[in-house]
Amino acid sequence: MKAYELLFFVDPAIDEETRAAVSKRINATVAEGNGTVDNVEEWGKRKLAYEVEGLNEGDYTLVDFHADPQNIAELDRVLRITDAVKRHMIVCRTDRD
Repeated sequence: MKAYELLFFVDPAIDEETRAAVSKRINATVAEGNGTVDNVEEWGKRKLAYEVEGLNEGDYTLVDFHADPQNIAELDRVLRITDAVKRHMIVCRTDRD
């Protein structure tokens, strides 16, 4: 398994229940591929460099996890169809393998 880092942001106006559902969905998707979530850091509200879907700021979360490379495409697909996630980025961390 390789180490990965996922950074995503949601609209800061959404409720905590929806935000928790997004995190639960990410954890479930990683676990389905026999991966493990190592750490979750909630960065909170940050100003965006440019407007995204009418938003000037986003509520960021950083997730460190280990997964098989073939399961990353499924996680990316799940994040794309999750309406609450406005933008996301998954990066392979070769320094943490």
